[in-house]
Amino acid sequence: MIKKILQIDKGILYMLFASSLFAIMGGFAKELSVSMSSLEVVFFRNVFGVFLMGFMVFKNPIKQKGGKPFLLFFRGFIGFVALLAFFYNIAHISLADAMTFAKTAPIFTAFFAYVFLKEKMSSYGWLALFIGFIGIVLITQPQGLTFTKTDLLGIFSGLGAALAYTSVRELKKFYDTKSIVLSFMITGTLGPLLLLLLTPYVSTEGLDFLFAEFVVPHGMDWFYISGLGLFATMAQMYMTKAYGETKAGIVGAVSYSNIVFAIVIGLILGDSLPNLLTSLGIMAIFVAGILVVKK
Repeated sequence: MIKKILQIDKGILYMLFASSLFAIMGGFAKELSVSMSSLEVVFFRNVFGVFLMGFMVFKNPIKQKGGKPFLLFFRGFIGFVALLAFFYNIAHISLADAMTFAKTAPIFTAFFAYVFLKEKMSSYGWLALFIGFIGIVLITQPQGLTFTKTDLLGIFSGLGAALAYTSVRELKKFYDTKSIVLSFMITGTLGPLLLLLLTPYVSTEGLDFLFAEFVVPHGMDWFYISGLGLFATMAQMYMTKAYGETKAGIVGAVSYSNIVFAIVIGLILGDSLPNLLTSLGIMAIFVAGILVVKK
């Protein structure tokens, strides 16, 4: 049994582990959002990672050929904006719903990988993506065609993340994994700082997801910040490894498991039990996962 598990594609195993870590990170972010803005949460999520990754680079220097600085910056920038939208949703809707919105990313990723990277998907891969999409619809249970702010930000969190993930596939040919992760975390640290500094000078009405006042952490906030940074950095590393090992569409489909982990963490934090349609959505996601690993 263990031998069979070890024979599963490394990219799939990396993404399953990363998905569980991302869900735990989301739990820490939700708790931290009670006392500070999502913008500040993004800052602490990344600044912790910058120091940790800096230490890793010091211990094990980067070896790479480089040559794609604009693509590297794009990965960092689009990843930061998508993360900001994602954390805003975590603060204002249930953890499972926020994660589900973000999980539109694999659908966009498969499309971008096909368009930009010329990757081909097997029939099992496309079927898995389709079933995974049905699972997302069942979990979100959309009502009508009216989109709220969280709906729009949720869709963007998936679209932006997909662009970032797809760029990783190309960047792996030129950069070390640590460089790719650092490009994201450094941008995600400087970006919030700039927006926090601009807040006193702009009108924040309707733009509370972009601008907010800085709040000094206290008490349990520091525990949540530590957990947020640690699990986010580990998840980011394993996610990057996953996209570097396997086709972007395949890894994206496996990342649907993140919703399942998020529902569990959400229940622990006080979210409601999934209803019948949500349960059917979870089952669809499991089926998609089985199709992905099936040869």
